[in-house]
Amino acid sequence: MGLAVMILGLVLFIGTHVVTTRRDLRSRLIGIGGEAIYKIAYAVLAIGGLLLIAYGFAAYRADGWIDVWYPPRWTKHLTALLMLPMAILLAAAYSRGRIYAAVKHPMLTAVKLWAVGHLIANGDLGSIILFGSLLAWAVYDRISLKRRSDAGGPPIPVGGARNDVIAIVAGVVLYLALAFVFHPYVIGVPVFGA
Repeated sequence: MGLAVMILGLVLFIGTHVVTTRRDLRSRLIGIGGEAIYKIAYAVLAIGGLLLIAYGFAAYRADGWIDVWYPPRWTKHLTALLMLPMAILLAAAYSRGRIYAAVKHPMLTAVKLWAVGHLIANGDLGSIILFGSLLAWAVYDRISLKRRSDAGGPPIPVGGARNDVIAIVAGVVLYLALAFVFHPYVIGVPVFGA
């Protein structure tokens, strides 16, 4: 049952994000109820999808997961290593500096790193579905960005080295919070020492 709930959440979450890439469909939906209604519906569906993903994955893990393969121990260390640049790239998406300009889409790159890292360290069916789906979405979204005629919003100014320092510091803080607080206490899997 947990897997079904998680998959429903993935469909809602990824589906709302795919609608954004389909500019003609997005425009028609905005034309039906206006931009405010579209944004509210988008937020409700995306957040609802996230909640279903979290609930479904937790229920799946509690009921006993289905092992597909058994990753070697070193993959956990590689994943922990990949999460540092992931956190910095995630912060760089909001503190736009040279990192942002060089990577172009640091949020999507962060999602890809996160998904790949977790795919190599987890060999159970639920993890493969979860991280594989989000990796596929991030790859699809990046390809769609290259083909879109518009950027999707007004341009946001890109700063200099100061914004990069902010992104690096915020990324390191995020990495430490995820590794030492979120992952062991919320997910129930320690990152270090296990």
